[in-house]
Amino acid sequence: MTEHGEHTEDFGVWLARQLKRREMTQTDLAQALGITRAGVSAWITGRAEPREEKKRAIAQVLGTDEATVHLRTADAPSNRPLTWYHRPAHVDGGREFGNAAAFAFDADLSVLAREATQNSLDERMDAASPVRVRYILHELSGESLRRFLQALRWEELRPHYEAAASQQQKVGRVISQGLHELRETDTLLLLRVDDYNCSGLTGPDYGDGRFSAVVRRQLDSRKSSRHAGGSYGLGKATLWATSRLGLVLINSTLSEPHEHRTQRRLIGRLDLPWREVDGRAWAGPAWLGESDTAPGYEGVSRSWWADEETTARLHLARDSSDPGTSFLVVGAHDAAGDAETVQEMHEKLVRSLAENFWAAMTWGGESPAFLDASVTTLRNGQVLIKEERVDPHAYEPARARALRAYLDGKTVDRLTDLDQVVLTHVPLTVPPLRGERGAPTQHRAILLLTPAEASDRHPNHLVCMRGNRMTVSTRRVPDLPLGTHPFQAVLLAGHATGDTGADSDLAEAFLRASEPPEHDDWTKTEELSARYARGARQRIVDFRRDMNTAVRLLGGRDEERRTGGPSVLRELLRLDRGARGGGRRTHGYPTVAYVDGELDPSGAWRVRVEVKLPARSDPWTMTPVAKFDVRSGGRPTVRWAELTADENCHVRNGQLRFDPGVRTASFRGVTDVASHPVAGDMALLVIDLQKSRGDIA
Repeated sequence: MTEHGEHTEDFGVWLARQLKRREMTQTDLAQALGITRAGVSAWITGRAEPREEKKRAIAQVLGTDEATVHLRTADAPSNRPLTWYHRPAHVDGGREFGNAAAFAFDADLSVLAREATQNSLDERMDAASPVRVRYILHELSGESLRRFLQALRWEELRPHYEAAASQQQKVGRVISQGLHELRETDTLLLLRVDDYNCSGLTGPDYGDGRFSAVVRRQLDSRKSSRHAGGSYGLGKATLWATSRLGLVLINSTLSEPHEHRTQRRLIGRLDLPWREVDGRAWAGPAWLGESDTAPGYEGVSRSWWADEETTARLHLARDSSDPGTSFLVVGAHDAAGDAETVQEMHEKLVRSLAENFWAAMTWGGESPAFLDASVTTLRNGQVLIKEERVDPHAYEPARARALRAYLDGKTVDRLTDLDQVVLTHVPLTVPPLRGERGAPTQHRAILLLTPAEASDRHPNHLVCMRGNRMTVSTRRVPDLPLGTHPFQAVLLAGHATGDTGADSDLAEAFLRASEPPEHDDWTKTEELSARYARGARQRIVDFRRDMNTAVRLLGGRDEERRTGGPSVLRELLRLDRGARGGGRRTHGYPTVAYVDGELDPSGAWRVRVEVKLPARSDPWTMTPVAKFDVRSGGRPTVRWAELTADENCHVRNGQLRFDPGVRTASFRGVTDVASHPVAGDMALLVIDLQKSRGDIA
């Protein structure tokens, strides 16, 4: 090995590859060196190694320096330049106007962060250390942009982009917009995703392996970890979907050598729709690499072992020799439209990493964190926003506290203080596979509950996870008892419990089969019905029901609490469950079930109100009334500045019309500051529902 940790190849193996790269035969080399072909053959087969003066002569023939021949950690320069290989159109006339896998997800930065980071976690190498993931936004303009486009061989791509942009399909319109912005603004945004302590893209260029699964194929998951979150092979498509130009460059450091090399394995992949250029039709994808000479693959661009200079010019240089992969999204954008500047995109990436991977970044006891994530923003090589490491305790304090208590073995059976975490178990019944005999397996998932923090804008939610502790779903717990204190709940199932037993393995596989391609729920899927015995879908329904029941039992207990409560702001919100006149409203009328809100900077209350409705085939029409519960006197009514429907209802002339037959609905409102008798933070806000004129009793 060299001082940089790279493996030195056997001389014969290295020399054979150099001859192949330069399309030279052993006879050609022998003639150039003035020796017999048998002498070259002896070097190639490892029976002998040339003397120093012959190595110097070999370096001259190969057009390289003596150090390259002695160290053999890099290839000699090839007479095969980098080129773009475009896949020819199908001879049967078939056409694809885009990569269908890219439409499985929105081209949203938060989706990219979720899918790409999960893929990195699935390829974790050393279980004693976290996967390190770095997101780098880099805005190029002026000379920096021109140097990058030159390294990218942009002029080769321009005719293909123009042909694709002239089409009216969705992909063509996206590319057209990307080209327009590049021309008009003279800027290009790169987004690089680096991971370390990962497997890297190992394996051959065309055969089975991680490299071909990512670079050549679709719907090929090829996950080696039993903790893997993904199973459809769709997540990688979010990288290309996030590029307005459909272009991603890749640099991988391998965990196991390929062609006796591990560092700087580069390739680029471009996803365009079917197009015609210079009278020829092209199928869609294209690859940047060295033109292959192997039989059956002549002219195809294959990966190449790049030098440091080329790697740097393509903005793919990694900061260490640890195994892993760097993906460079060229022309990155956020299709959701809520992050347009690089500052907004930086913030959205940090927020998404925190929301989806706070648990993977939490450590405790003998369990290290699974993930270390950060975001940095550059402009023409200069730091614009310094590296920001994502701290789970800063973004999800209550949930991180709950998981940390579990990992530290410091949970309790009954809450008596605000910083405590209570634990219970939720049963999951895993049925046998179809065609197998045997009884179902019982798995005990872990449910944790802790009081919410004052900063929690969405209390009373349950977060579910498995595997490497990526968030699968987050949802509000329904039908909570009156008087329930605000809380956060976390459910760990399968391998997320930390248990290595057979039941955890079976639960992990069962729950993975119950997830849709987005991996954002446990629900009834076709894979679940196809793989498991009859009743599998009902087991998922039972599991969801039982976890909600367990949360209600824990959260509804009348526990002793310290004075003050976890959220002063929430104490200012009250439900008015009395009917007009002070009597208790019966279940025959719609009632306010839950209110969530905050004071905005102007002093107005912004609230979301959930309503519980009795069964009825006719619609309900009710008037929402906001009141201030001041210290003395009656409750003065305040006006609504805004009133909008949320779910299962409509707003007209200040009245709510609830859809027939629905049992729950929600609306949002903003109070009119001009109608406040006192400042908003000086009184309780009460929400009441009153029957509107003309409604059927």
